[in-house]
Amino acid sequence: METKTLTDILSTRLDVSRDTIGILLDSFSSVLAETAVGQEGFTVPNFGVFEPRLRQERVSVHPASGKKLLVPPRITLTFKNSPVLKQKINYGK
Repeated sequence: METKTLTDILSTRLDVSRDTIGILLDSFSSVLAETAVGQEGFTVPNFGVFEPRLRQERVSVHPASGKKLLVPPRITLTFKNSPVLKQKINYGK
């Protein structure tokens, strides 16, 4: 689903302008990013948990040249859905 489609659906369901929904989605992503940088989890009730994880540095091989490269450590964001969301997906309830 594209952002425009999501914005249209939410603005219709909530009876709010698309601009307001756009600001809400931008704010949500900003808070999520700030929380991840601080190494904290972020829980959305009945949706799931976003957890930052630190990936350690590692040695990788470039497929074309065969050179070994050192990939620096980085923070990745993982998502684990809630049991409520899992039930809605599986059973449509």
